Amino acid sequence: MDPDARTRATIEEHWRASESGESAAEHAIYADDAILEYPQSGERFRGRATILAQRGEHPASRHFTVVRIVGGGHLWVSECIITYDGVPTHSVSIMEFAGEHVVHETQYFADPFQGPAWRAALAEPEPATASELSGPR
Repeated sequence: MDPDARTRATIEEHWRASESGESAAEHAIYADDAILEYPQSGERFRGRATILAQRGEHPASRHFTVVRIVGGGHLWVSECIITYDGVPTHSVSIMEFAGEHVVHETQYFADPFQGPAWRAALAEPEPATASELSGPR
């Protein structure tokens, strides 16, 4: 298997494990000294154990829908919809790899919003996400 195909499979397994609640498999992607950053809240989590602990303490019921994964080499981006207690939030995850593990991840989160009326005639709904915005699965 070529390196990019292997990395894509690793990322797909990460998101599958995230959805199914398999914490050890979800966090196997991270290097022991990985860094996870949430720029919008100003938080940084250092180390696989800390990343696992902060996600394990999350009080909401979560579901993950991968919209797309793009990348190559050491840099990969996942666009997802994460549903927290039935409320969808868009997420972009930027993962930097060293070898087979993520050494740095930055995640951005955005709540869906209604587009303004002034551009309604120009826009069409995104087929990949329109059904997700209507609520939980």
